Amino acid sequence: MSGDQKNNPLHGLKLIDILEALVEKHGWEELGYRINIRCFNYDPSIKSSLQFLRRTPWAREKVERLYLRSFK
Repeated sequence: MSGDQKNNPLHGLKLIDILEALVEKHGWEELGYRINIRCFNYDPSIKSSLQFLRRTPWAREKVERLYLRSFK
């Protein structure tokens, strides 16, 4: 079972850590431009964004891809 994640570059990272790193690097305005979702464009916060991303797989996937492009 431990070998299941060896090719996953996001293994061990929490969504909150990914989001906080992206906000620190790009800021909310740039995130909203790159990934056009309401929680980034209108009254953004870590809490509301986490709630949305946990319920919305397509949005979470876009955030994870942006993280990989930005930091890996």
